[in-house]
Amino acid sequence: MRTIPQTITDATDPVLVSTGPEPSLLRRRRAVEAATLVSRGSGLLATVLYLAGWLGAFDSGPQQPQLVAGCLVCIAVMAAGNVLALINFRRPGGPRYAALSAFQLAGDLVVMSAIVAWFQVYSEMTTWPGLIIPIVGGALRHRLPGALVAWAATSTVFAVMVVTSGDHVVRVDLPFAIAVHLFVALLSGTQSSAFDRQVKELDATRLALQYQASHDALTGLPNRARIAEYADRHAGREMTVLLLDLNGFKKVNDTLGHAVGDSLLREVGHRLSTGIRADDMAGRLGGDEFVVLLPDTDPVAAAELSARLRTEIGRPMTIDGHEVSVRVSIGAAYRFAAEPTTLAALTAEADAAMYRDKTSRIPESAAHRTTLPSTA
Repeated sequence: MRTIPQTITDATDPVLVSTGPEPSLLRRRRAVEAATLVSRGSGLLATVLYLAGWLGAFDSGPQQPQLVAGCLVCIAVMAAGNVLALINFRRPGGPRYAALSAFQLAGDLVVMSAIVAWFQVYSEMTTWPGLIIPIVGGALRHRLPGALVAWAATSTVFAVMVVTSGDHVVRVDLPFAIAVHLFVALLSGTQSSAFDRQVKELDATRLALQYQASHDALTGLPNRARIAEYADRHAGREMTVLLLDLNGFKKVNDTLGHAVGDSLLREVGHRLSTGIRADDMAGRLGGDEFVVLLPDTDPVAAAELSARLRTEIGRPMTIDGHEVSVRVSIGAAYRFAAEPTTLAALTAEADAAMYRDKTSRIPESAAHRTTLPSTA
C-alpha cells in the first residue's frame, strides 16, 4: 500500500516535454540578428567606401599604412560577425547560439573601439558616443550582464586611449563619457532583462493553458482532446484500445466522501501511467472511465498488459487513513495496420467489450481474468 500522490505528470507526453526555446524567444533572436546584419553590414559598406575614397579625402599622412591595416582588419571582423549572425538567424534555437552571439559581441567591441580610438586621436571628431553601439548590443544579446561587460570593456579602451593621447579636451570628456555609457548600459540592460522575464512568463502561461486544455484537471492524465490528437498521429498503425471502468467507485464516494473518491481516481491514474510503456498513452474520459492506447500492439501483448493493469489497480490503497480497493472492468478493441478504423469506432467496440466484462458472472476467484485472447 502507498500514500496517494497529489499530482500526476507523464514525462512521455509531448505536451510536457520541452523541445527547445519558445517561439516568441526565437522570433526575438531572429529580430536581433536581422538588425545586427543590417547595422553591421552598413558599417562594413561605409568602411569599404572610406578606403576607396568615396566618403571624402582619404588620410594620406604618415598614419596611412596603419589606417589601411586597421580598416582591413575591421572589414574582416565585421564580415565574420555577419556570417555568425546569419548562422544564428537561421538557427536561433541552435546549441551554439549563445557562443556565436558572444563572439559577435566581442567582434563589435573590437571594431567600434578601434574606430573611436582612431578618429578621436587623429581627427577633430568626437566619436566616443559610438561606443554605445556594442553596449546596446550586449544588452540585447545577454541582457544586463552583457551590457555591463560591454560597458567595462569600452570604458577601459577609452580610458587607455585618453591617457596615451595626451589630449586635454579628451581628458575632460572621459568622466562624462564613462558616466553616459554606464547610464546606457544600466537602462538598456535592465529593459532587456525585464523584457526577457516577461517573455518567459508569457511562455509559461501559454504552456500552462495548453496543458489545462489537453489534460484532466483531477488526475493530470491526457483528456479526450489530447487522446484524439495522439490517435490521429498514429492513424494507420496497428493499435489496441483498452477501455477501463472502475467497479465499486460509487460505493467509495457514497461512504467515504468525494475527497476520498478524487484521491482514488488520482491513484488509479498514477498506476495506469506508470504501468504502461513509454510510447503508450493513458487518459481519462470522465467519471471513473479511463482509456489506454497501445500503438503497435497485438491482442496477445495487449492481453498481458491488461492483466497487469487489472492486478495493479486492484491492489489496496490507503487514502486518508482508509484502506480502499476497487476492481476494474476492461474491454479491448484491436485494429490491424493500414486499417481505416477510427478512434471513435475502436472506443465504441472496446466499450461494448468492457460492458460484457462488467456484466458477466465471473466467479470471485477468477475476477482478474482478462477478456482479451489468452496468452497460453
